[in-house]
Amino acid sequence: MASFFLRFTYTIWWNLLLIALGSVIFAVALKGIMVHHQFIPGGVFGVSLLTFYATPVISAGVLYFLLNIPLFVLGWLYVSRRFFGYSLFAMVVATLAYELIHIDLGIQDQLYAAIAAGAMGGFGCGIVLRSLGSNGGLDVIAIMLNQKYNFGIGKFYFVFNFFLFSVSLFILDIDLVIASLILVFIMSYIVEYTLSMFNNRKLVLVISEKNEEIAHDLMHRLKIGATFLRGRGAYTGQDKNIIMAITNNIMLKRLEQAVFSVDPQAIFIVENTFSVLGTSFSQRKIY
Repeated sequence: MASFFLRFTYTIWWNLLLIALGSVIFAVALKGIMVHHQFIPGGVFGVSLLTFYATPVISAGVLYFLLNIPLFVLGWLYVSRRFFGYSLFAMVVATLAYELIHIDLGIQDQLYAAIAAGAMGGFGCGIVLRSLGSNGGLDVIAIMLNQKYNFGIGKFYFVFNFFLFSVSLFILDIDLVIASLILVFIMSYIVEYTLSMFNNRKLVLVISEKNEEIAHDLMHRLKIGATFLRGRGAYTGQDKNIIMAITNNIMLKRLEQAVFSVDPQAIFIVENTFSVLGTSFSQRKIY
């Protein structure tokens, strides 16, 4: 079942579903909250909205589409044809959703609106980025930097938006710019959180004199893989095996109970890890 799900997440229909759902959620955040408060969401859409607020000659959705053209050339040249196709679909869906959706979520308080818009917009963008495509715009450059230098997508957005909001100070009120900064900060965090969702793993190290018994229990009763790492006691100078295992939040407590039921004197170390690739874990994401 797990292997079937991993294969399914790389199918065309699954990726199109993620892109369409995320794009519509982002468009609802834009038209339902951001536009009504004249927020700047950052990125290429932020540039489009800022231009629209200053000179409302052309729709922000159409301007967003036009600004994406040179960025998509970069995606075609430096990422992949598949990435280009999925991202183009996302851009078309986002543009159409923005032009066709007319909604007001009725949030009057500026701070509440910034928080809600950031959370909703970040969730929508994060869903799209969980696919093999992107939202278009700066995502193309962000994916390139992430693939080559492992630079966080949300962090890249925050750096770009810092410069965008510096320009916004000459056009918008300071209160509006600060509210938009709050929105973007929340949005960047939610994007990163959505990307790591369901990928959180626990790296467990167990130091015990009964490591063979513990490893046997983990593998045969809990069905959790284990690896022996060679270690040496600093005080005793004796070589010993340290058990390394990777699990999730659900199984962590059972693993802890299994270890201490065999050796109450064991040392149990847990570390959070968000990127475990291979075998029964997440597959490497290739755009």
